Amino acid sequence: MAVSTIADNDKFWGSLKKAYGQLPKGARWTLAVGSTDGAKAVNVIVHDSIDSVKSFFEEHAGPFGTTEYFEADAANAVGLPKK
Repeated sequence: MAVSTIADNDKFWGSLKKAYGQLPKGARWTLAVGSTDGAKAVNVIVHDSIDSVKSFFEEHAGPFGTTEYFEADAANAVGLPKK
């Protein structure tokens, strides 16, 4: 999971839309949602490497916000896809 505080909403989402076709091999983007005020975002990217996801995300959206990265607790989650 990538939980972001967004500094520039248009550039943040614009960069991620362009990056979508450049996901790390084997990754699946399953959720991208922002708050109505444009200040926060949650993205869920399924992949075996959180470091790979972090590098990808920072490369594209890093200049437009601050993001924290977490491995999801799939055993206690509702609605996450199976690997």
